[in-house]
Amino acid sequence: MGRGTAIAVTGLRRSYGEHEVLAGIDLAVPRGTVYALLGPNGAGKTTIVSILATLLRPDAGTVRVLGHDVVGEAGEVRAAIGVTGQVSAVDGLLTGTENMRLMAALHHLDRAEGAARCAALLARLDLTDAADRPASTYSGGMRRRLDLAMTLVGDPQVIFLDEPTTGLDPRSRRALWAIVRELVARGVTILLTTQYLEEADQLADRIGVLDGGRIVAEGTADELKRRVPGGHVRLRFATAEELARAATVFPTPHADPENLTLDVPGGGDVTALRAVLDRADRAGLPIADLTLHTPDLDDVFLALTGQEIPA
Repeated sequence: MGRGTAIAVTGLRRSYGEHEVLAGIDLAVPRGTVYALLGPNGAGKTTIVSILATLLRPDAGTVRVLGHDVVGEAGEVRAAIGVTGQVSAVDGLLTGTENMRLMAALHHLDRAEGAARCAALLARLDLTDAADRPASTYSGGMRRRLDLAMTLVGDPQVIFLDEPTTGLDPRSRRALWAIVRELVARGVTILLTTQYLEEADQLADRIGVLDGGRIVAEGTADELKRRVPGGHVRLRFATAEELARAATVFPTPHADPENLTLDVPGGGDVTALRAVLDRADRAGLPIADLTLHTPDLDDVFLALTGQEIPA
């Protein structure tokens, strides 16, 4: 395991009875980055998180977090990680401050240090005004922020976020994204599981697409998008006559006479754009406007797995 690797998994397998949920997972997550596991319900995302967090034992394979084996060195792993699961750990009968101080006690912080750290985290996650209210009165976004604040009490080096924004409104989701970016900027490593394609696109340095118990593709968002067809350059012309002439210049174009646009199939990247412009220039075609279109992660997931992630 390299010095710069926070999570290293090789040949991970896990079954429930006769059903094999994980069929040989390999992944490596560098320190200070976000790795997103993308997949629908039942793909095995939560099982991976549970094994990494020492809550489940693997049937086979090697799993290390910060160099520590999750089975043989479970105590060392637990001391270095934080987990925010799909089910909130917040106690609704306690206030925000009481929830935080309970976590501080569990981490064996002395009273003064624990109180100071709790107050700082509540302020950092914009919960100071609600700190003395029962958590049962919090909105979904506030409960998620409190849950994350409780995770941060132990100052973890690696955080597992298992579908952390499920059920949140767009504003709360973006607020949580901002917190994730801040943590990563401070050197924290985050493994994120999500069904939200936009979330993976926005946050992840690398994305693993999970299907059938295996990671069927891995890379940056842009690398994954380039693996599927559908990229094109959209040209807009000033007149119908120019559009008609352009349709004779480019092979297999898709014209929209109403909007005076022409879609030229290609990679949807700079190379494709340069080729289109060179061809238009040689033909003397005046282009009023153009845009590049590349496949999104919806297209990637559909192409790789044959199914769509539910909205």
